Amino acid sequence: MTNDKLPSRNENFAEWYNQLVIKAQLADYAPVRGCMVVRPYGWALWENIQQALDKRFKATGHVNAAFPLLIPMSFLEKEKEHVEGFSPELAVVTIGGGERLEEPLVVRPTSETIIGYMYSKWIKSYRDLPVLINQWGNVVRWEMRTKLFLRTLEFYWQEGHTAHATAEEAEQETLQMLDVYRDFAVNEAAVPVIPGFKTESEKFAGAVHSTTIEAMMGDKRALQSGTSHFLGQNFAKAFDIQYLDRNNELQHVWTTSWGLSTRFIGAIIMTHGDDQGLVLPPRLAPTQIVIVPIYRNDEEKSKVLPVVKQVRAELVDHQRALRVHLDTRDEVTPGYKFNDWEMRGIPLRVEIGPKDVANNTVAFARRDMPGKAGKTFIPRDQVAIHAGEILDQIQDSLFNRALEFRNANTHEPKDYAEFQEIVQNGWAYTWFCNRTECEDRIKADTKATARCIPLEQPGGEGKCISCGQTAPVKVYFAKAY
Repeated sequence: MTNDKLPSRNENFAEWYNQLVIKAQLADYAPVRGCMVVRPYGWALWENIQQALDKRFKATGHVNAAFPLLIPMSFLEKEKEHVEGFSPELAVVTIGGGERLEEPLVVRPTSETIIGYMYSKWIKSYRDLPVLINQWGNVVRWEMRTKLFLRTLEFYWQEGHTAHATAEEAEQETLQMLDVYRDFAVNEAAVPVIPGFKTESEKFAGAVHSTTIEAMMGDKRALQSGTSHFLGQNFAKAFDIQYLDRNNELQHVWTTSWGLSTRFIGAIIMTHGDDQGLVLPPRLAPTQIVIVPIYRNDEEKSKVLPVVKQVRAELVDHQRALRVHLDTRDEVTPGYKFNDWEMRGIPLRVEIGPKDVANNTVAFARRDMPGKAGKTFIPRDQVAIHAGEILDQIQDSLFNRALEFRNANTHEPKDYAEFQEIVQNGWAYTWFCNRTECEDRIKADTKATARCIPLEQPGGEGKCISCGQTAPVKVYFAKAY
């Protein structure tokens, strides 16, 4: 890793992000345009995200399965709205084994169609319902503008697909999984999100309606961080997924789909990062604590290292099994190590030198509070207790800081002129008539889009910020990734 200084977030947020992903060794550019290689450090972060989500999925009764990467083109054509929504993004295989295929195959952009086909074979009776399946995998969408983690041709994600006997059950599932995403974002990633419905023009292709969690990034743009869709009976009818109900009558099932991808790594970077590099929430950080021994010669080394190893053992044996790394590199200076681990966003750094050994203390340095403000000296026999407490404090601090930032940069405009000004550098929360023509006007005038119609509404009605007509809901608008 290099210790080259990052660009300032305020001066060039996009370049700050691009360089940080590379310098922190999260990912790198692949030889295929728009693809990425996720490096071990980035994959370790993704594994922690997977574990946090998978635990929640299984607690709500879902099971994992795997479906093929290749889908017959005819499958996508069965659901008209779905194929129209994805057709510009499809990667199509026309030759296999050196011969032209009778039917082209699509590299899955999402799996509703292949899973719908399989559900039509598996579901015959009301006794077979509900079907609650999740898949961890990768998908391909031929994006024209790409950015590591945020938008790549190939990305990794989970996609849940469920089938239900009634619309009410499927609607409940859609909102339940949206809340799982909200809970994960808030409590694991320390990213404050707003759960809500997408407008008609922003919904998933083939859905009756889509829900989303929206987060504000450090440049005040919005990021759609996870989505959950009520598909009604659209895919059930396209793939003839029917079951005999309790009255022995044939019915179509009601389905949902929901997903969260490696894009969320981008959300963590852009929500918490600073000019020194990553700032990772402790609950997801691949390494929660790094121990840096400090010594100038072999004599000091012989005094410091035994204490360092003992401290490491106590932290690893902590009741929460803290993730600890001991930096024993001799070829670089302690200062280099400090910068290195700050770039990687390690939540807590433990420094132990000869003076600390003599004083029976260790130094703690918090990543969320750079400099002297985040440095404290802890009695040697209280290291494990204080480490767990400080990690919890860092987790809370990151969430509260991000929430304060979002609140400070979200405004309620009094008129359309003020609205146009707000969305150039922040979020607007405003009454909206929910008509597509007003949404199109706003997008044309400002390049901002309706991010979500939040689940929590003030009640009553107001005047649409665009046309002045009666508006039933308040909506968040912002420029987005």
